[in-house]
Amino acid sequence: MTLPSRLLGIIFSPRSTCQALAQAPRWADVLILSTLAAAMAGVLVMRTEVGQVALLDQWERTAEAFGRTVDDAAYARLRQLSEEGSIYEVGRAVLYGPVQALAVSTLVFLVFGRRRGGATFRQVLSVVSHASVILALRQLVGAAATYFRETTASATAIGLWFPMFDEASPAARFLSAMDLLVIWWIVVLGIGVATLYRKPTVRVASAMAGMYAVLALMMTAAMALAGGE
Repeated sequence: MTLPSRLLGIIFSPRSTCQALAQAPRWADVLILSTLAAAMAGVLVMRTEVGQVALLDQWERTAEAFGRTVDDAAYARLRQLSEEGSIYEVGRAVLYGPVQALAVSTLVFLVFGRRRGGATFRQVLSVVSHASVILALRQLVGAAATYFRETTASATAIGLWFPMFDEASPAARFLSAMDLLVIWWIVVLGIGVATLYRKPTVRVASAMAGMYAVLALMMTAAMALAGGE
């Protein structure tokens, strides 16, 4: 499969695309392209005053959510750091691209890969790297949303559907931590892993989604314990 066909396939036909990747593993080109696209989108936004102010606001809200007081000196430091937002966005792109792909691939391979007839690490990395296209798409959508909405708050968070909750409440924070595009990524990743290891897709995807929900609950609990309510 060509690179364009793989990019479209992982979005519109993930199962057949993962089957093709199992036969002919490819990962470097899609990982490089998706990482560069996400980094460029973020850098473009962070070169604007709108992006820098939104980033500053995000850092301030995050500090307060964990019970930290942002005094004038701390605010000045954050403001200075926000002017280097381009570096921050490049770091995010690398984190959600190569770092995430390698970490998830290693975890999947350790859990499933030692079984007889299991997939090779290259096959796993290939599927995970292509699933990462969804996370790159999330960063592209997030960059555009940051500029037009003047906030880095995720435009695809489930919490947006429940405006009746106080944004500082545990329920609102949990829902805000649950993102539709991350769930989509988990589903695609579950399809890929199930395809490689001939496992039931629903079982694999459900287990991954459950881990995501647990992580969101842990983050919400950490904020509450830190006195961020």
